[in-house]
Amino acid sequence: MVLLDQDSHDQTLLGHVAPRDWHNPQARKQYDLVVLGGGTAGLVSAAIAVGLGAKVAMIERELLGGDCLNFGCVPSKGLLSVSHRLGMLRRGTDYGLSPHQGEADFVKVMERMRRLRADISHHDGAARFRDLGVDVFLGSGRFTAPTTIQVEGKDGQLTALSYKRAVIATGAKPMVIPVPGLDQVPYLTNLSLFSLTELPKSLIIVGAGPIGIEMAQAFARFGSKVTILDMAESILPREDPDAAAVVREALEKDGVRFELGARMSRVAMEGDQKKVSFERNGEEHQVAGAELLLAMGRTPNVEGIGLDAAGVAFDRSGVKVDDHLRTANSRVFAAGDVVGGYQFTHAADAMARLVIRNAFFFGRGKVSSLTMPWSTYTDPEVAHVGLYEKEHQKAGVELASLRMEFSAIDRSILEGETAGFAKVIFEKKTGKLRGATVVGANAGELLGEMLVAVNLRMKVTELSSVIHPYPTAVSVWGRLGDQASGARLTPGVAKLLKRIISWRR
Repeated sequence: MVLLDQDSHDQTLLGHVAPRDWHNPQARKQYDLVVLGGGTAGLVSAAIAVGLGAKVAMIERELLGGDCLNFGCVPSKGLLSVSHRLGMLRRGTDYGLSPHQGEADFVKVMERMRRLRADISHHDGAARFRDLGVDVFLGSGRFTAPTTIQVEGKDGQLTALSYKRAVIATGAKPMVIPVPGLDQVPYLTNLSLFSLTELPKSLIIVGAGPIGIEMAQAFARFGSKVTILDMAESILPREDPDAAAVVREALEKDGVRFELGARMSRVAMEGDQKKVSFERNGEEHQVAGAELLLAMGRTPNVEGIGLDAAGVAFDRSGVKVDDHLRTANSRVFAAGDVVGGYQFTHAADAMARLVIRNAFFFGRGKVSSLTMPWSTYTDPEVAHVGLYEKEHQKAGVELASLRMEFSAIDRSILEGETAGFAKVIFEKKTGKLRGATVVGANAGELLGEMLVAVNLRMKVTELSSVIHPYPTAVSVWGRLGDQASGARLTPGVAKLLKRIISWRR
């Protein structure tokens, strides 16, 4: 992890999430809950449990707040907010405005990001959680027995914590695959990217998932020459292919170059450039850049925390849990990125709530019952909730879909944001909503209405009854409801209705 020693904002951040003068508390005889890890899942677990009156300890070996605050959601969205505005400035002539290049001062952009990150860091800070009643231990935690965790403080002091229940919330780290030469070449991950103080003239990004795509667009708009490599044949392979295609077209307009279906074969330094060799269709190619960013995914943090001593099963994909997030040790639960699956901040939050419910109230909350949304914050954004239409087997019934382009929505036309579409996925027989995809401006916000509709399994035709202010882009859902209602009419009824409307006129 990289923070800037001479930067006042980074030092403010450290003062909250890893204060140098912190003294670990005297351990209690036994805790109701010990939380190993101070990222989102750990923080939420600790806050809820202590609020219920439990005796809680939380252990963090690096920075409270985890990746989300320090090296993920928060800093990346700080950069993307600038990137989006640059895109708007450069399209000013489309709105009758004077031409504007929309140039970015990279030093100031990064300083702004660090300042905003520091400004909100107290929410995840050690002092705040101490004041809530949590015993905060800064240091390395390791299971030494099924009901004991040992903490090694920053000063080397060892403290044994006995517990009735524990939560493993150690998160994940950037995936680094073994490629010849990579260990000899300096590279970036999300742990170091946000400490750059100089804009790289060129940037190679390995990985066409959400992190790689978001940062590719941002740095391209800042002025870097960006190339994305990925073994997959398309970007955002998890998403609706048509939605991913809309995002790719936008990035290509920003100057991002794609090398897909490419398997890295070697990495080397060539002067001051990083050169990546890759194979595609039996042929070898190379691309060079000033910086190399690895964004290939994340690996759960399961090593070095004594899981064997705790009787907790795990493998490279994460801690093994049942549908209630309980591990092989019935006293120990796990939540967040360390269990694999949905590696999102909001997923970690939801899982932490399930853990507390199941650990303290004999709850039977299931991960499989969660309806999980997600969003990729490119410009345009892409967001999704529930099932895709191809997931018939998972649904157990035949699925159908309806789609509407934003070019048919008045507000989107007036805003000049017509790229993209909204799609609903529903059971063909019953009409019950099972999923939705949006790609377009503010897709993550537009998805909000569908989170409720999909979760409640509303019928797609019921969307027609929701009244939206005019003109708004979110009215696309009502239009899709109208479309579904119209599709239900038999040809004879549709013809009769048309005659009635004509007669009334």
